[in-house]
Amino acid sequence: MLRLGLVVNPYAGLGGSVALKGTDGISIRQQAISLGAKSHVHERVAIALNSLLPLQNQIILYTYPGEMGADICESIGLTAHILGQISNTTTTDKDTQRAIELFAQTGVDLILFAGGDGTARDICQVMQKDQVALGIPCGVKMHSGVFAVNPRSVAEILPKMIRGELISVVTAEVRDLDEDAFRKGQVKARFYAEMHIPEAGRYVQQVKSGGREVEALVLDDAAAWIIENMDPETTYLMGSGSTIAFIMNQLGLENTLLGIDIIKNNEVVRADTTEVEILSAIASGPAKLIITVIGGQGHLLGRGNQQLSPEVIRKVGRENIIVVSTKTKIKSLAGRPLLVDSGDVELDRQLAGYIRIVTGYDDTILYPVQN
Repeated sequence: MLRLGLVVNPYAGLGGSVALKGTDGISIRQQAISLGAKSHVHERVAIALNSLLPLQNQIILYTYPGEMGADICESIGLTAHILGQISNTTTTDKDTQRAIELFAQTGVDLILFAGGDGTARDICQVMQKDQVALGIPCGVKMHSGVFAVNPRSVAEILPKMIRGELISVVTAEVRDLDEDAFRKGQVKARFYAEMHIPEAGRYVQQVKSGGREVEALVLDDAAAWIIENMDPETTYLMGSGSTIAFIMNQLGLENTLLGIDIIKNNEVVRADTTEVEILSAIASGPAKLIITVIGGQGHLLGRGNQQLSPEVIRKVGRENIIVVSTKTKIKSLAGRPLLVDSGDVELDRQLAGYIRIVTGYDDTILYPVQN
């Protein structure tokens, strides 16, 4: 019997679609809700847990009350033992930590937690030294190496463990950003701790590479090619990251390093946009999305750019997504595919396959994308 402990941060990722760059703190959470943000944690956790339904006689599942785990288990028909109680009407990091302490008392084999880097950091503060845990990715920043690639990957890992397949336990870094600095375009990542995780190859994401070292001349060529082929009648969604910032600089335009800007006819239409603002801007007329690859991880969508929601991606169309990267960054993936984690299973399937990547002036490569 595999003994599992499940704890859910129901507010994880809430600030992503409204361009708040994170959801740490009650005030930011309230601001996100006031801007119309909706939580997608429930459906992401359900995807991860559905694989356990036919294996219920081989697991013992413990969780925390209400929206911190019990509600999701009940909704999909998964039997769970409920521990503890939520202290207030609004859950906090203290509830998460109390759940971890109760799991330790029951001797769980694996802690499943749904959240982001902030949740991982909270858990590390109280988790026993040798405890094994795995994150279901639901946050905005996601720099730590303790999360599965996506919820479906959790659904692959758990049955392997239950079947007794050899899954190594390795240490992975927990990192988090200063959200205030992040909103100002400054990346200040900090190492907090190490966490033991079940290592299952392609199912666990790599620690995000924040490297600023780029092949300047190659990137200059790639930017020139993209700029020469821009259509003045097309609306362009400019993704986040230093590669896109370089293109914006070559255009002579101000850039939101860690946000999504909208440009048309070589002018910034709107900076640091939300999902709603993007949908309004592309409601009529052609639109294209220019994005890059997160170094080390290989993610295209679902890490820090939740403004690019499934509705936005569908409106733009796969054929209008322009990926730009240096070959050095692609080689650093060591053959691992690019990853998409939009939150929409069907859309992720549609995005999978091979995609063309601009790697220089009139120089592109084909590279696989995995859902």
